[in-house]
Amino acid sequence: MHRGTLAEPPPTWAEHGVTERRVDRASDDLDGLLAEGADLVVDAIAYDEADARRLLAHADDLGHLVVISSASVYADARGRTLDEATGVDDFPDFVGPIPETAATIAPGPASYSTRKRLLEDELLGQDAVPVTVLRPCAIHGPGSTSPRELWPLLRARSKRPSLPLAFGGESTFHTTSATNLAELIRTVAEQPGTRTLNHGDPFPHTVAEIAQVVAATVGHTFELVPFDGPSPGEGVGDSPWAVPKPFTVAMDAATALGYRPVTSYAAAAVDTCRWLEEQLDAVDRWEDAFPKLPQSYGPHFFAADAEDAWLAEHHPHT
Repeated sequence: MHRGTLAEPPPTWAEHGVTERRVDRASDDLDGLLAEGADLVVDAIAYDEADARRLLAHADDLGHLVVISSASVYADARGRTLDEATGVDDFPDFVGPIPETAATIAPGPASYSTRKRLLEDELLGQDAVPVTVLRPCAIHGPGSTSPRELWPLLRARSKRPSLPLAFGGESTFHTTSATNLAELIRTVAEQPGTRTLNHGDPFPHTVAEIAQVVAATVGHTFELVPFDGPSPGEGVGDSPWAVPKPFTVAMDAATALGYRPVTSYAAAAVDTCRWLEEQLDAVDRWEDAFPKLPQSYGPHFFAADAEDAWLAEHHPHT
C-alpha cells in the first residue's frame, strides 16, 4: 500500500499474487495448514489460551506470530476495567493515554477481556517463536459485522436535525482504523520480536467529532444537543463511544519501531460509510444487514422515537 492512500479491498486475493485457502478454525485443517510452515502468521480471531496453544504447537514451522488481543485488558490504578464497569462510578479512570506497561485485568475464563489475557499470557510466556501481541481499541473499517459508525450514519441518512449526546458529547474512546492496524502489522512483520503493542488512530476524537465526521460523508450536519451524565434511558444519547472518562492508548512503542499511520479517522470514515451505505441499500431494514448490532448494543441502537420525545421536552425548538 502506498503510504498516505487507501486501497480498495481486492475482489480476489489472487489478483495480488496471494493464494486464498479457507479452513474451519476448529478443524484439523488448520493444523495441516500451519504445519506447512510460514514466515508470518497473523491471527485476528484468537480468543483464549486454547487458541494460543494451537498456534504454539507449530512453533517450529513458524517464523513470527502477530496476534490480535484488545486494549480492554487494561485496568486502572484501582483495578477497574471496561469489562466490569456498570456505570459512571466504577468506570476505569486512566491518567492520560495508557502505555503497554499499565496494569491489566487478571486472566481467567470469566469474560472477553480475561480470556484475551489468557491468550496473551500463553503467547508471551514462551520463547519458541517470536510473538507480537497487538492491543487495538474500537476497530473500524469496511467488512465489520458490528460497525459503530452505523449509529450516527442511520441518523444522518434520515436527515435527523438534532442529535442528543450523553456526557456532554465529550466521550473519547480511542478508535483503530483497520487500515492503520494493517500498517502496524506490516511494520512489525519486518522486525520479528516478542512484545506487546497498543494501537489507536493518530488523534482520538470525541463522540461529537465522530458524529459530525460520519454525517459529513452523506452531506449532513447535526445540531448537537449534549447533556451531562449518562443516557436517561431508551438509548437517548448513548452512542457506541459513550464513556464517562477518556479511554485512549499510548503509541510510543509502535512509533519507536517505525510505525506511521497511513490514514486519519476522517479519511477512513469515508470508505467505511460508503461501504455501509451499500449494505443498507441492499436490504429493507438495517437490522437485516447487521443483525449482531442489536445483540451488542441492545434494542435502542436507533432510538428515533425516544430521541424525539426527549428533544421535545429538553430542546423544544428543534
